[in-house]
Amino acid sequence: MDLLSGQPWWLYKNGFSFAYPAPGEVAPQEVVVMGGGITGALMTYYLTEQGIPVTVLEKRHIGMGSTSGSTALLQYEIDTMLVDLIDIMGVEKAERSYALCIEAIGKVQAIVQKLGGEVDFELKKSLYYASFKKDEADLKREYDARKKMGIRVDWWDKKELKDHFPHLPHTAAILSDDAAQVDVYQLTHALFQYCVSKGAKVYDTVKVQQIEHHKKGVKLVLDNDQEIKTQKLVIACGYESQNYLSQRVVRLHASYAIVSKPMPLENPLWYENALVWESARPYLYMRTTADQRMLIGGKDETFSSAVKRDKLMARKSRELEKNARKFFPDLPFTTDYSWCGTFAETKDGLPYIGSVQEHPNTYFALGFGGNGILFSILAAQIISDQIRGIDNKDATLFAFDR
Repeated sequence: MDLLSGQPWWLYKNGFSFAYPAPGEVAPQEVVVMGGGITGALMTYYLTEQGIPVTVLEKRHIGMGSTSGSTALLQYEIDTMLVDLIDIMGVEKAERSYALCIEAIGKVQAIVQKLGGEVDFELKKSLYYASFKKDEADLKREYDARKKMGIRVDWWDKKELKDHFPHLPHTAAILSDDAAQVDVYQLTHALFQYCVSKGAKVYDTVKVQQIEHHKKGVKLVLDNDQEIKTQKLVIACGYESQNYLSQRVVRLHASYAIVSKPMPLENPLWYENALVWESARPYLYMRTTADQRMLIGGKDETFSSAVKRDKLMARKSRELEKNARKFFPDLPFTTDYSWCGTFAETKDGLPYIGSVQEHPNTYFALGFGGNGILFSILAAQIISDQIRGIDNKDATLFAFDR
């Protein structure tokens, strides 16, 4: 699948950070992870930390799929609001799903601190504003539900929102204390470099042509006819993972993003450089970068083909720049990079994590929406437990038969 087009910011910023080999003769493996993006990197990290030997296979260069196009907002908010998720799965499960995402932000922070190096990780606040006056009542219900379960949130009425963000719609907003942002491309390479130092094997530009599932393991046939046998297989190929399932679990969309040139301002670009997003669907979202750029994304369309997606990129980029200038007219916004990509959403906004009966000895981590990096943390925890035979009480929340 053609996942990206244009100029993905993280790739242009960082370039080809590290080189990884193609596999030579490979002995039978304990665990193979298919996918060299952030999901595969976190999966490899969790398994490596448990002392489990891991071999990674990536058909592109490492981090060059959806990861290089991610806008890397780390938000506990699931694309399905808490009040709606409660209607779908009940209070206990919905609140647990949100709580796990909050915990995942702290776990990303702990991993970054352990790895060291520079991945531009920063804790942030997050502002979720009502796009229209009619959305305020639903937003207030959402605020009440989050406050009730103990999430650190504040309610901003029209006046407070206008005081801090004069040009956003004069409605109301939820301000959350728990959010973060990161350079996800750098983080992916930092994770893999750490794992390689601990004995993991990471190979890229190698394509798995065929997968054969057996009772005692899995055989992978590569595009050069080489065979690799493994006891356990983890498919962490992002939005392409759906190709390995007969059950349709994700809907594909095209999304667009632009990033400005650096702005020569000493102060934050806006209130605490918080992450900003809206209640409208599809939604706009905005963040800053470590070098004082503004990133704005959204304008999603239902995905039909990469050709149709790419034809819209110039128009969508102009629309995003118009929104940036409208909401922040005092900023000297000039587009520096623009790109578009394909992403997936699920029926309830939650990922699919775990195994399916049709593929023995195989685990899936897929169906990530707007906060896919945090879902990748959950997938890494759950699947690493399952591989070790440990019962993870949260696995049922994201199971394929939920």
